[in-house]
Order: sequence, then C-alpha cells, then structure tokens
Amino acid sequence: MARAKMDTRGLGLDIGLAYTKWLTGAENLHYGYWKGLDICAANLGPAQAAYTDKLFTRLPAGPCRILDIGGGAGETARKLIALGHEVDIVVPSSFLADRCRKNAPDATVHEMKFEDAALTGPFDVCLFSESFQYIPATEGLKKCLSLLAPEGRIIIADCFRSETFSRDAVLATVGGGHPIAKFRKIVEKLDLTTSQEEDITVQVAPSIDLEQGLFNVVGYGLQRVDAELSNNRPRLRRSLHWVMRRLLNPRKRARLDQRLNQKTRNAAHFAKNNTYLMLVLERS
Repeated sequence: MARAKMDTRGLGLDIGLAYTKWLTGAENLHYGYWKGLDICAANLGPAQAAYTDKLFTRLPAGPCRILDIGGGAGETARKLIALGHEVDIVVPSSFLADRCRKNAPDATVHEMKFEDAALTGPFDVCLFSESFQYIPATEGLKKCLSLLAPEGRIIIADCFRSETFSRDAVLATVGGGHPIAKFRKIVEKLDLTTSQEEDITVQVAPSIDLEQGLFNVVGYGLQRVDAELSNNRPRLRRSLHWVMRRLLNPRKRARLDQRLNQKTRNAAHFAKNNTYLMLVLERS
C-alpha cells in the first residue's frame, strides 16, 4: 500500500497563518503596504491593513456582489461583508476553505480551482488579491468576463515578472507571477481596458526584508545548535549532516542556505525582478 504524500504546502500554510495570527491578530497572507511605516515586525499588522484599505479604493460605490478568487483565509471577505458586500470565495485548498468558513461565515465558499468552478453570475467584481499569478492568465480573464455584470470590473493586486527579470540556475528568485509584457498583450487581445493602474512595487517590497529577517533568526539558531554539536557531539552532528545530504540534493541545500543564512532575498532583489500592480480591468 503506497504511503500518502505529505502535504507540505498545507503544512506551510498552517504554520504561516498561525505565526501571522500570533503576530498581528489576523490570518492575512498578503504583502504589507509600507509607505510611512518603519520596517519591523510590530508594523506588519498596520502594513497589511494599509494594503487592504488601498485595495478597497478600487471597488465601485455601493454594495456589490464580489467573487473573491483565491480568497486566502477569508480575512478580506470578512472585511468586505462588514462593508455591506455579498461575497463568494473560490479557494482550491481544503485547509484554506475551512479557514474561510471560520473567518467569513457569511460568505459562500466554493472549495475548488477557479478554472473548474461552476459559478452563477453576474458579479460586480472579480477580485484577485495575490492569487492571479496562480491561474492561467488567458483562461482566468475569460472566465471572469463570462461571470461579470455588464458594468462589472476585474480587480487585480498581484506580482508580475518584470522585463528585467533574470533567473538563477541554483538560487531562487524572489517573487513570481505572469510576465508583465505577456499579460498586457492578453488584456489587449481580450478587448479589456485598464481603467486604473498603480505600481506599488517599492511600497510592498519591504515585506521581503521582514520575511528574510525572520528566516535569518531561524538560521542563526540552527547555526548555534550546529556549533554546539560540533564541539560536544561531533558523531551526532556528522550523522545529522549525512541525513541532510541524503534528503536534499545540492540545489535544494543551496536554496535552504539562501533562505536561512543569506540576505540575497531582499527588497532590492524583489524590485528588480518584479512589478507589483493594483489595477482595474473593464470591458472596452
């Protein structure tokens, strides 16, 4: 009987949400908007709140029916409902679907991929808050158009790969998303108009420095443990290092070292390789 595959993504989400909730009191998964804020862990909550406030300025006036695509843990939906909007959430993860039902009990939660979801429109807004990069761009936008009300809008707040993006053969390049030039061509082909667009790359990039600082603290702790083992338990240390080499290939070990012990994943690196946009698309 084959062993079940470990759900490392779900495990990572569980730990990440628990940490974020402990630090900020909310289960937000998105970047912070750091303009005017000192970059420190104490300001992560205010930065994420500022991000949400900025995102909500893209909404049309009055109560709306909103489709929150890839709705995270339901924090955004909860705030939208508190403002008087009706919200449907589409999320593919059973873990996140459970968190959405807990955090936004008045939302309708669809536990499936957006591409596969059988949804009944029309919606005034199709909202992607750091979820657009995980969906095929053409397929996702076409589906939105099939669900939108005639005067509806698509709101996207997400990362795109910039034209200066470069990939390293070994080390990870921070960020992600669809290539920005390719995205703009898709928008043009689908006869969509970009009615609002704001580049907030510089304002969200400090989130990377904050994340890297946390991992460096973990890395420092592991280095201290390793030094103590080297001095007092050398045979145990050799065994642990042997196990690590067996479990992780050289590329994975290099990326783990990058994550825990280096500072190459930083705001400047993010800004060089990514463009973070808040934008509104409407029918031409």
